[in-house]
Amino acid sequence: MSGLQAAARRDSPGEGSNEVFLFDSHNVLPTVAFLQELPSYQSMLRRRTSAGGLRDYHSLARSASGETRSLLQGAGAGSPVSRQPLKEYALTIAEKRRLRDIQEANIRYLSGWHQWRQTSSKSWRKFVEDTKELSSYLELWRQDIRSIEGKFGTGIQSYFSFLRFLVMLNIVIFLLVFSFITLPSALSKHGAVNSSYVKLPLKNIEQHCTVYVVSGTKGLIYFYNYLIDLLTGTGFLEMTGLFYGYYTVDTIYFSLLKYEVPLAYLLTTLAYLSLSFLWIVKRSVEGFKQSFVRSEDQFQSYCNKIFAGWDFCVTDVNAARLKHSSLHYELRTDLEEERLRQKVAERTTKEKMRIYCLRILLNSTVLAVLSACFYSIYRATVYSQENISHDNKTRFEDNLLVQYLPSVVITMANFIAPLIFSVLIKFEDYSPAFEIRLTLMRCVFVRLANIGVLLFSLWTRIRSCANEKCKACGYNYQLYPCWESRVGQEMYKLMIFDFIIIFAITVFVDFPRKLMVTYCSYKAFRWCGLQEFAIPDNVLEIVYGQTICWIGTFYCPLLPAIATIKYFVVFYIKKISLMHTCKPSTRPFRASSSNFFFLVVLLIGLILAFIPLGISMTHIPPSKACGPFMNFNRSWDVIEHTAHHFPVVLRNILNSIVSEAFAVPFFMAVCLIMFYFIALAGAHKRVVNQLREQLIMESRDKLFLIRKLTEAHRLS
Repeated sequence: MSGLQAAARRDSPGEGSNEVFLFDSHNVLPTVAFLQELPSYQSMLRRRTSAGGLRDYHSLARSASGETRSLLQGAGAGSPVSRQPLKEYALTIAEKRRLRDIQEANIRYLSGWHQWRQTSSKSWRKFVEDTKELSSYLELWRQDIRSIEGKFGTGIQSYFSFLRFLVMLNIVIFLLVFSFITLPSALSKHGAVNSSYVKLPLKNIEQHCTVYVVSGTKGLIYFYNYLIDLLTGTGFLEMTGLFYGYYTVDTIYFSLLKYEVPLAYLLTTLAYLSLSFLWIVKRSVEGFKQSFVRSEDQFQSYCNKIFAGWDFCVTDVNAARLKHSSLHYELRTDLEEERLRQKVAERTTKEKMRIYCLRILLNSTVLAVLSACFYSIYRATVYSQENISHDNKTRFEDNLLVQYLPSVVITMANFIAPLIFSVLIKFEDYSPAFEIRLTLMRCVFVRLANIGVLLFSLWTRIRSCANEKCKACGYNYQLYPCWESRVGQEMYKLMIFDFIIIFAITVFVDFPRKLMVTYCSYKAFRWCGLQEFAIPDNVLEIVYGQTICWIGTFYCPLLPAIATIKYFVVFYIKKISLMHTCKPSTRPFRASSSNFFFLVVLLIGLILAFIPLGISMTHIPPSKACGPFMNFNRSWDVIEHTAHHFPVVLRNILNSIVSEAFAVPFFMAVCLIMFYFIALAGAHKRVVNQLREQLIMESRDKLFLIRKLTEAHRLS
């Protein structure tokens, strides 16, 4: 034999390991000396640090067979290796089989107690795995989402998974509210348990503030009035468990247990908000870890798109073509961004001034559009509140239009503003990726801020007092004797109208467009094409509805049940629309990045929902004629009232917790924990970078070995 040969393997029957030797025709080359010529070793020499010095590279160059041999040798009776599952080891199938045989042979050397522990541990692990597998079959819409994933890919599948998450979240919120608020109040209303109702202390509350007469429930009632009540929440629905005004129970007595309804009402609200926050953060952390690990340079991004960008879940031919065009679009977008970066780097001062002035002008236009939307919502809300008629002789369509006027204006603003933003963004000369993100964030702000403007308009009307009698109540008792129920009615109408719009667009826009494109020979229809399933727009649609649910649950406790039914129906509406009338969006959305983006937008909606609820609980006086908080100046005062009945020791502990002596050390501890996690994240990032460098060096080592092998074959 002559020249440098590849690797000659020698199998040792006694140890079952493989050792590698490199040799030429005359002399055996020392393995370590040869490995020192590798690029990775030379790079490590150059990166020698003063802290740890140079680790022995010989241990890094050990073959996998040596590690396997040490593992198999350590698999004795009673060793930790013998108790670990085989899937936790990075071994080949043959090596795992050998390790399994060793583990089974060592069982007979164990005592009866250890044998029972090991057998029961394996049985428990198998039971847990089987239970998880069985529970996956009980998952909601499992087969439907899998079929969507197989036909349209993981991007659209992530939208339907997100919709399923919102259904489960609303079910949990409904169970909380129903169990701790609605059910106890309903039992007490029907006399099933002993209870006491809120008593009005006439010394603190003016008598005229306590007058609350539900309008539209007396006299001759026409049939269409019931339909109006069903769509607007007024009339016969106003004093049901659907709205805040129904809950006037103060204390419920379950044998020796005293149940405070006002305290339960407030704590349940805080509980479902906190639960939503923790659940969203938990799910978003997984996507954040993936995005953190996958932060990559441009070269690696190209490689991932070319070699690992294909979605093997796609089984439909048309969906495969769309995925192919999506990858093509993605690569074209990356190249366009690279071209724009080069163009930005080559801009002169005059060109920079021109583009900055243009962006300032266009952003001023965006602010003007937002201001027009907000002012329109404000005026529509004021007009609607001033002209709502409870007269049974009022025309059906006039009364319904007036009551739904704010919802109509909000929907028009949500439709028109994004169209204007998509036109203006093209002139701002941003990169395609930043263009998409900026447009989406503007749309998120429009949808969520519109709800805030509606609430601001309502609270402006509620707090407006023109005389001393009104100021004594703290709110406009003449127009809003139970203002919480009125706010709940507005949230109820927004929820109903949002569902009507989703259903109407699918039935009266998407399906007729499908029929025209399919069966009409007119070129304009064919040029228009099928409706795209725009993932971001659909996500913003359901996030908008979920934000309404979070805000409205305090004023309309059964709103989560309505949201659950709505999203349940929306799932099938969107599925039918996707399967029969839509095509996937040409904008590429990976499942991991999509899930993280969806949850971030949902988290923004939750944070914005905290603001009006916090203001309502802590600053606006509750109604004196309805609700569980009519005895308190603020809803939050029920916490202080409950704390006064605590034992002295517990009260002192709570006072010390809310004092500055506790707040300052607590703040310092939180800062230290935060700094620790920031340092830990930096360390993880450095490890990720080192692993990437190691992968690059391994590829260079392979090229080096191939070059040496080629030279040896050439010399032979």
